[in-house]
Amino acid sequence: MPNKCNSFAALFFVLLCLPTLAAEKPATLSREAWQAKPPSASMTPQKPMAILVHHTGTAMKTKTTLTAKMRGLQRFSQAKEKLADGRTKPAWPDVPYHFYIAADGNIAEGRSITAVGDTNTSYDPTGFIQIVVEGNFDTENPTANQVQSLKALLAWLRQNYSIKSSAILGHKEKAQTACPGKNLEAKLAELVKSLD
Repeated sequence: MPNKCNSFAALFFVLLCLPTLAAEKPATLSREAWQAKPPSASMTPQKPMAILVHHTGTAMKTKTTLTAKMRGLQRFSQAKEKLADGRTKPAWPDVPYHFYIAADGNIAEGRSITAVGDTNTSYDPTGFIQIVVEGNFDTENPTANQVQSLKALLAWLRQNYSIKSSAILGHKEKAQTACPGKNLEAKLAELVKSLD
């Protein structure tokens, strides 16, 4: 009759030696696929160390393709534009975010993760991977597909860039803003807990 202690020890050793399951990169619409223009100016390089989640702050546009959304965002980003609050946004070299999650949950690549993002708020975005989720989450709820895509993207980024759960934040944790909206903020807290 085999020794139970030896059997448990052997099982523990086998489990310890199993490779950690790698989080897969979620399907993403590449810059090439949405026909991104090259950056209009040089960008500051960065080493990704944290993640900051935003909302677009505008209602979801379910009838607009992700390609059209990304091209429009890049046009807006690369031009000097007047903002709703009366301030003027400078022309940025590229879209300010590294990833965009559309209303249907599809994800698009924005600027390179190795370049610092841009912001209209006062915090230093250096080291942050910027993710924006389409919608105004003070009045709307993120869709189930958006939540699933955000979870998959966070899991992959966290593993790929060795990011701690404590370094996954909502925009309002770094700047004076309502972003990412109360309804996404609640979901983000749940997602971060689920990644541990």
